Amino acid sequence: MSNNFEQQLEKYAKLVVQVGINVQKDQPVHIIGTVEMAPLIRKLVKEAYAVGASYVYVDWGDDAVMRMRYESASEETMGYFPKWEKDKREEFMNKQACVISITSSTPDLLKGIDSSRISKFQKAAGEALYEYRKAMQADKFSWTVIAGAGEAWAQKVFSDVSPEEAVQKLWEAIFKAVRLDAADPVQAWKEHNDTLEAKAAKLNEYRFKKLHYTAPGTDLTIELNDKHLWVAAGSVNAQGFPFMANMPTEEVFTVPERNGTNGYVSSTKPLSYGGNVINEFKVTFENGRIVKYEAKQGEDILGKLVDIDEGAKYLGEVALVPHRSPISESGILFYNTLFDENASNHLALGSGYAFNIEGGKTMNADELKEHGVNASITHNDFMIGSEHMNIDGIQADGTVIPVFRNGAWAF
Repeated sequence: MSNNFEQQLEKYAKLVVQVGINVQKDQPVHIIGTVEMAPLIRKLVKEAYAVGASYVYVDWGDDAVMRMRYESASEETMGYFPKWEKDKREEFMNKQACVISITSSTPDLLKGIDSSRISKFQKAAGEALYEYRKAMQADKFSWTVIAGAGEAWAQKVFSDVSPEEAVQKLWEAIFKAVRLDAADPVQAWKEHNDTLEAKAAKLNEYRFKKLHYTAPGTDLTIELNDKHLWVAAGSVNAQGFPFMANMPTEEVFTVPERNGTNGYVSSTKPLSYGGNVINEFKVTFENGRIVKYEAKQGEDILGKLVDIDEGAKYLGEVALVPHRSPISESGILFYNTLFDENASNHLALGSGYAFNIEGGKTMNADELKEHGVNASITHNDFMIGSEHMNIDGIQADGTVIPVFRNGAWAF
């Protein structure tokens, strides 16, 4: 790679450490990524120490080794998740460590693997890390999800060029999506977050009781709790420090009432789940619960997703993203939820975020349940937006206010 790429990678690391997780002096940092991402990870480590991190721990993974386990490990061990791994995560949680997760794998890494083997591990990991993820969803510590251009993923996205050129093109797309081309990326993110916060504030003023979605293959009504809060990706942790949970991000989102979703909705982009791709699928809800699903690709994987626990059959998030977002206008299908969810309105099956309810960050599980927040060991976003989507907000007195028209904000 060129010197210019090295400079861009350094700028990326600084942005992630300073804005993504906003490392404070004497704070530990936990980085999760594959060996393929070593050049980026080393720069993240260097930058974290430069701003005062007390200790930086890297969890190294390897896609080839991961696939070997799914191919060759004994059936009884597919449901095994190490207690020491659970304990490690919870120790970082208790120390308020900042967490950087790097997504870089191809979306069909586990294509051809028996879906029941994948499901067993997903369920074991979800159960073991339930408390950790619950703390994450209540902003008890700072965390961010970012991307790196893995070769197999790059070839999936840019299949018409050489592997080397594909990696270069994907890095360029990642850098552009996180506003690294701005004169001052840190300031650009501040201004971007302010724009999203303004949209969230307007939605909170309206206090909608329901949202009604219509588009080809979609006619869906989602009820919202009286105490729901719209937020952007910018969050504040339990110690009062701001951080950015996703980079990139274009969404404003809230939590739906668990039992208040009715109708049907169709996907508009592929969903990468469990090392496989689920595509062209439709889901039908009654009183919040999925009662029917179908998919042209990956229907068995979709079935394993919704059957992982009871909560996976309900929605945990509703997010608004204009069809003409920068990521959508790039014309790139990333086959990666971090990017594709920021090119499209989306929903999530599984757990809801505590901070999407007034006072939710300090509520216990029973209190969150009383306020309609779904609980699950999983949380999976799927994309439903298009230039044809209209969304109406319905207030408690029946007043209807346009929120989206033809895939764009109506206010």
